[in-house]
Amino acid sequence: MIKPNRQRKRKPAPETPRETPTETPTETPAQTTHFGYSDVPVDEKASLVHDVFADVAENYDLMNDLMSMGIHRWWKSAFMNRLNPQPGMRLLDVGGGTGDIAFAFLARGGGAATVCDINAEMLEVGRRRAIDRGILDNLDWTCGNAENLPVSDASVEAYTTAFCIRNVTDIPAALREARRVLKPGGRFMCLEFSHVVLPVFDKLYDAYSFNVLPALGQLIAGNREAYQYLAESIRKFPTQDRFADMIADAGLGHVTYHNLSGGIAAIHSAWRI
Repeated sequence: MIKPNRQRKRKPAPETPRETPTETPTETPAQTTHFGYSDVPVDEKASLVHDVFADVAENYDLMNDLMSMGIHRWWKSAFMNRLNPQPGMRLLDVGGGTGDIAFAFLARGGGAATVCDINAEMLEVGRRRAIDRGILDNLDWTCGNAENLPVSDASVEAYTTAFCIRNVTDIPAALREARRVLKPGGRFMCLEFSHVVLPVFDKLYDAYSFNVLPALGQLIAGNREAYQYLAESIRKFPTQDRFADMIADAGLGHVTYHNLSGGIAAIHSAWRI
């Protein structure tokens, strides 16, 4: 009798442990922002801007004279006319270290003003100017960042900023802070260098800004780089319409703007509804 051929069951071969592929950690690219025409890490811009204004603090009016061809004083007067200060009105002027806006506000009958600036050197110039002018009452000075103001919610009737906000790292955050500190019905106003809207004149102003202005900065203030940055920062600032949209996105209402000197500067106005 033939026995059936039984196949042996083979033991399974031991499994060779598989090597887990080593994952190369990916580096998160550093966030950058513009400093003039240069890209810099976000967390470095504030200190770079601080250094620029620390260097020009003593000659800040001269700087504005050079950048505006001498007409910034008229712009500030137009700015104050639109604000129309009233007795009892409390103003927060952000980035107003040397005090021009606050002084004009109080001279026109405003109630009280606080000047907030991130730059201690600018504030010191403002304090000295206030003492020289005998402006001692209803005026406070505080060092602070526009993106995180050391000011209570809904505490002022007016928020102003002049020739400052284009230097802020996070402009939307600064605009949200403006809304936060304003009382309902309070007024937001911004005076800033902007974009020329007159044909031909824009090219002439560009030629002045990028060729003449830095040379004058070197000749008069010994600081070409600061004035080069300031010219570049103007070109990087949003257009009048885009900035108006940013103000509205921050929750402020009835946003309008008015060009000055063909758009070399512009006044933006809004309200906390």
